[in-house]
Amino acid sequence: MRDCVVVGAGHAGVEAAMALAHAGKDTVLVTISLKHIAKMPCNPSIGGPAKGVVVREIDALGGVMPKIADKTALQFKMLNTTKGPGVWNMRVQSDKLEYSKAMADLCMHTENLEVIEDIVEEVICEDKKFKAVRLQKNGIIEAKACILTTGTYMDSTVMISSDTRSEGPDGDRTTKDLSESLRKLGLKLFRLKTGTPQRVLTSSIDFSKTKYEPGADEFLHFSEETTEDEVLPVDKQIACYLTYTTPETLDIIKANLNRSSMYSGVVKGVGPRYCPSIEDKVVRFADKERHQLFLEPESLSLDTTYIQGFSTSMPRDVQEQMVHSLIGLENAKIVKYAYAIEYDAIDPLQVKASLELKEIENLFISGQILGTSGYEEAAGLGIMAGINARRKLDNEEPLILKRDEAYIGVMIDDLVTKGTNEPYRLLTSRAEYRLLLRHDNADQRLIRYGHENKLISDERYQKYLDKMGKISDLKQFLKDARVEKDSGINEYLRDLGFENEEGSHNAYELLRRPKVELSKILDFMKVDYDRNIARQVEIEVKYEGYIEKERKEAERMLKMDNIRLPEDIDYLNVDNLALEARQKLAKIKPASLGQASRISGINPSDIQVLAIYLKQRH
Repeated sequence: MRDCVVVGAGHAGVEAAMALAHAGKDTVLVTISLKHIAKMPCNPSIGGPAKGVVVREIDALGGVMPKIADKTALQFKMLNTTKGPGVWNMRVQSDKLEYSKAMADLCMHTENLEVIEDIVEEVICEDKKFKAVRLQKNGIIEAKACILTTGTYMDSTVMISSDTRSEGPDGDRTTKDLSESLRKLGLKLFRLKTGTPQRVLTSSIDFSKTKYEPGADEFLHFSEETTEDEVLPVDKQIACYLTYTTPETLDIIKANLNRSSMYSGVVKGVGPRYCPSIEDKVVRFADKERHQLFLEPESLSLDTTYIQGFSTSMPRDVQEQMVHSLIGLENAKIVKYAYAIEYDAIDPLQVKASLELKEIENLFISGQILGTSGYEEAAGLGIMAGINARRKLDNEEPLILKRDEAYIGVMIDDLVTKGTNEPYRLLTSRAEYRLLLRHDNADQRLIRYGHENKLISDERYQKYLDKMGKISDLKQFLKDARVEKDSGINEYLRDLGFENEEGSHNAYELLRRPKVELSKILDFMKVDYDRNIARQVEIEVKYEGYIEKERKEAERMLKMDNIRLPEDIDYLNVDNLALEARQKLAKIKPASLGQASRISGINPSDIQVLAIYLKQRH
């Protein structure tokens, strides 16, 4: 009897298996192909809006994606730096082959983890409790718990126009048996769709016609454990390029819409709203004259470029015309054609916030099978499923991240409370408390959980405590210190537009002023400082009022989240509840009054009725 079996070795599966193995649990990881562990079938990148913060959160929890992303990155970039820190996000262009190799090597050489190449055909349960999985070649594996992370591989269909094939990404195998097995267990499955663009020979692109997109000119990293000598030096990072569609491109697409899988009726599943195919963009944004496309390198070992933003399911001959109509790609050679892929997913409303199924004990669901899109979302779900499976095995209460603690918490709450009928993508706009969920403070929010769950070492945790001590010390120094008038500070302030500046100034109050930089203040005071510590102090001081406002709002919501709703409430017979509220509450069975308030269609009056009902019941 094994402790846990993880089905699928994509980004969710790897994080789940690592979380279990690192915590000392006997874990089996089953993958269709050893060559495709943590593969990148779509974007060769990690991070981006909201997603970059998720990777930082995974690092704080003790996951592996951030370290490998740093070490295999071709380019580092910080996004949205002209805006407030609530939307700063890092993104790296990845070497997709090296990333997958590094993850596979990690899996193959991790204590307590066995990797098996096979296909899981059946999940076996007894009395609504997980018991075992049946593999195509290796028979039955019994385990105390199971985490399903099958990504886009359950009964998947690849589509290029009317050419449809029963296979997974890049021609991999797929399985219908597992879908059928889950349906027999009473689970509700639904179809989702995603897609990927063409890959073209890099050497066939005329980059002189495109816009050069360099990376950052400073040392950036996802993981707090990454050192500068472990990443590609700034002067050796690989550039990306920006190009655009042309009027000819749009004409080609419009003339051939009926040949697209999406618009010819071949596609049955719902595609991602925030990452649509190019033909979907042309239809939905008919007034737009052009669409931007990024040209991204896939690997130092490959002469291929990924055309980000050009996903399509048009036939091959039309794709040739489309690509050759792009600026700089007039003579580009397509190495791999774009395609759409449709697959089975599990309705997330059947899952608890711990990611365990409501009706089947010890069976956890994670990653794209839960209705998400993106490597980062999958990895975030994976590490939480791994943590909670381990906690369940050790008879501990599940770890439920709150909406003011992590984007991962926002994502899970959205999925299990509201559900989804399309591939769910994290966006900064989904979070109510963006100033609390920043790129820079992920460790402050989550590292204690990583340490408590045996994924963050004592040594690393002590380094974090030392860092927090330095932040506190610098804040106190600024409160106590004055910047003298003969330091040059007043000339600096006048240059920024502050008039009639005379005398000395309190350093802390100076920093609260718009445009005033902490680095300048410390230079005027001739004080040595750690750049990362100073940057975090600057954010916390400048946005102190806004941060405190969000924190108070989060505390107010937390009071509702702390009011638990018993699982045995018969919502259909609660007096004075609206009919829609009764039906949705009975279906979702929220764990708290706060979660109930976030269900679509539940009104404040319904929450008042529930609160009164709870008082009467008690």
